[in-house]
Amino acid sequence: MQTRLTLLIQNFSFNSHTEYSIMGTNLFQPLVAAVISAAIAIRSYRRKSLDLSGAIAGFVVMTIHIAVNYRFGAALLVFFFTSSMFTKFGEEKKRQVDADYKEGGQRNWIQVLFNSGIATILVLIAWKLMGSKDYCLDSKESGPVTALIGGILGHYCCCNGDTWSSELGVLSQDQPRLITTLKPVRKGTNGGVTKAGLLAAAAGGSVIVSAIAGLCGSLVDSVLGATLQYSGFCTVRNKVVGKPGPTVKKISGLRILDNNAVNLVSISLTTALTAFACLFIF
Repeated sequence: MQTRLTLLIQNFSFNSHTEYSIMGTNLFQPLVAAVISAAIAIRSYRRKSLDLSGAIAGFVVMTIHIAVNYRFGAALLVFFFTSSMFTKFGEEKKRQVDADYKEGGQRNWIQVLFNSGIATILVLIAWKLMGSKDYCLDSKESGPVTALIGGILGHYCCCNGDTWSSELGVLSQDQPRLITTLKPVRKGTNGGVTKAGLLAAAAGGSVIVSAIAGLCGSLVDSVLGATLQYSGFCTVRNKVVGKPGPTVKKISGLRILDNNAVNLVSISLTTALTAFACLFIF
């Protein structure tokens, strides 16, 4: 009787310790994620990289990425920090060109979700399939996981490449050319590209994982901007604007997509392409 009771107590103690350890392991990473995300969101709000709605949305997105897998969190943070840094470069020159310029390049919740929403959904699907474990890209071992990881990384290659291209390309001394016709256009025209901007896109993608994905995302964004996003020159403001008006002379594009929608479509296409590419490559 005493032996049986002793075994029962030992078994209970082992199960309790194991359950506590598992719970501790499961709660530790989300807790770290929440603390890091809160600190970054508050700092970004104070530095005017994000407005209040953007900071709240950013906190949620960052927490999910870091809580699921540090690798996904790292990709998001590299994109956010480098893009925010380059957004602040040459602010005075950008203010003269950009009709919608905001001090510090403030992003709101819509821009946060349009740039990270798809990746967040993929991260949650990855969590459902593999938890917080690290997996190598190996389609023979797991095709869905390989496609998900490739898609997430491709997503941020596109975001980073396009942002670097936009923020650094506009500072170039070269005159932009419309990607669909190669005709010279004014700075700030949707779909206008420069050599410096294209190099920046490749560099932005390579910082995440792939120069090709960064360049591809930027090119897709430029084609969409040149064809489905309106650009016109306002003679009163002396700037390129995104809406027609009595004092606006059309430069290019149809008024079908706005900048957020262009970003969403280009990100979706690049994410899908990189996901399929990883299935064939790895």
